[in-house]
Amino acid sequence: MEKYQISMLVGITIGFLARIYLLRVDYRQYPSYPHGYVTHISFGFIAAALGAVAIPAIMQPDFTAVTFLAVAATQFREVRKLERETLENLDASELIPRGKDYIEGIARVFEARNYLVMAVALISSGATFWGNWVYGVAGGGLALLAAFRLMSGQVVGDISEVVPASLTFKESLLMVEGIFLMNVGLPAHREKILKEGLAVLIKPRQDNARATLDNLGQRQAILHVASALLGTKRESGELEFSPAVGKDIDTGKIAIFLLPMEPDMECLIEAIQRVPILESSLRRPLATRAGRAAAD
Repeated sequence: MEKYQISMLVGITIGFLARIYLLRVDYRQYPSYPHGYVTHISFGFIAAALGAVAIPAIMQPDFTAVTFLAVAATQFREVRKLERETLENLDASELIPRGKDYIEGIARVFEARNYLVMAVALISSGATFWGNWVYGVAGGGLALLAAFRLMSGQVVGDISEVVPASLTFKESLLMVEGIFLMNVGLPAHREKILKEGLAVLIKPRQDNARATLDNLGQRQAILHVASALLGTKRESGELEFSPAVGKDIDTGKIAIFLLPMEPDMECLIEAIQRVPILESSLRRPLATRAGRAAAD
């Protein structure tokens, strides 16, 4: 088998396996099985083929093929649009929606994974072309590990401390450590919330974290993840049992209330700690001179 064919075969194989490894269903229940799998596996194979054929095409040299690769790669921009539209349609039927910010973050990840597969296939193909298939497999594995490290972003637990908090009522007003969340009218509902509800405080570690947690999209993502993992007793139209979030305007602490199906405080804290920090909510006021001066 010619050198070009071997490098392409190794690149496609390693890239395709990388896409399968990246493809999984988690608490977000997306991609759905089996139709979502078919779509993303197909995109993954195309991305792996594009990455694997790049170096052989250049070395031929076949610049027409390289131009075709560039045009084909731009089509992956449509992946983000596809994911965004699909998740927005699904969000309409969620008891606790993800929110537009979280959906946009998920869509960006799916787009980026195709480029990641292309890069892994490209490196595997190149290492095989200038070495052998062993170098190709090793190079692809190292590229995948490096990409994982670079793509792993911050989570809520990295920028804040999540601690248990107490629920109280001031007449009909639901409070968490003195932070107002919502009005609960029926005495029976207030009793149920006090008996079965859970509450936590999210304490920002510094001003960057405080500014990030001020974002409403980030707060909605926290509510969605907590509800998805622990369940919620809210029913459609039953607003008094809805998860709620509020802020202490003096300290920036965030209060979270949830009436879960599984009332486990440790699991709730861990779930919130693992919520990803959304790209759209990330703020760094301390990176500016004015922000540092204001924090003094």
